[in-house]
Amino acid sequence: MLRSNPFAILALAAQQTRTIRLGVGVAIPGLRVAPETANGIATINRLAPGRTFLGIGTGNTAMRTLGRRPMQLKPFAEYVKVVRALLQGEEVAYQSEAGTHKVRFQNLERGNVDLEHPIPIHIAGLGPGAQALAGELGDGLITSIPRGGTIPDALANARIGAERAGRSLDGFYTTALVNLLMLQPGETLQSERVIAECGSSIMANVHYLVDFVRETGAEPPDFVKPIWEEYLEFHRARDAASSHQALHESHYSFLDPEEARFITPEIIRAFCLAGQPEEIIEQLRELELQGLNAISFITPDEMTYRVYEDFSRKVIAKM
Repeated sequence: MLRSNPFAILALAAQQTRTIRLGVGVAIPGLRVAPETANGIATINRLAPGRTFLGIGTGNTAMRTLGRRPMQLKPFAEYVKVVRALLQGEEVAYQSEAGTHKVRFQNLERGNVDLEHPIPIHIAGLGPGAQALAGELGDGLITSIPRGGTIPDALANARIGAERAGRSLDGFYTTALVNLLMLQPGETLQSERVIAECGSSIMANVHYLVDFVRETGAEPPDFVKPIWEEYLEFHRARDAASSHQALHESHYSFLDPEEARFITPEIIRAFCLAGQPEEIIEQLRELELQGLNAISFITPDEMTYRVYEDFSRKVIAKM
């Protein structure tokens, strides 16, 4: 309820591009039944044959804005198995509220979807269980820095899952959602532009942790403790009936002016890949040595094209 429908946007992107890979990162099981997710990405594969992938995760913000919790790991694993089997052209026993029935793609000869070109499935996981599931069932892992732990730890968890399934991680693709901040010459972490650029992504992480700590009783991680109690006090003052919406409303889109005070230099350092472009390149090369294949990052809406262009010129072109 925060963004456009991803499959509609992917269809537009497929029509306007020829080489880049296209996919959802991530699709949320609680919003679509498994056959619908398989159909959606197979339709995009028909529009962009062989350059499509499917990122899929239990769901956090998309579910919580509906007042619901993310899917548990066991039903999530079954969901992934159904999607994968359908994308491989198999007939599966699909369980729903109406019972268990055999389902498969029909009328494939009419060319409405493309199952001939393989569609990799990348599983999102921030905790050990979900990261192990990615190693067991996925072609890749989507994690997050710093919420998902270190890359070596995430890959160690994925290997546990791979061993459980009797498979190797050869060709396994690891992506991390990061909070990115490229500083301009002479700029400090207290500048207004810096706070506006990285603030929404930092606060999206804080919002996630509010729900996670409340529901699990876990201790908040050290990197958020400097602002934790003050932020909880701020959040508790919201209207209880709509607090689940207010908490996530600015999700990777804009920095809520009332939350700007929480974006301190200490928090920026803890949450972000930050620095001059040369320092960002150095950090990315170190992550690559640790086993990371790619990063993704989300900018505030009004800065998107400028940040992406700067990143392409100052970082991608030099790596």
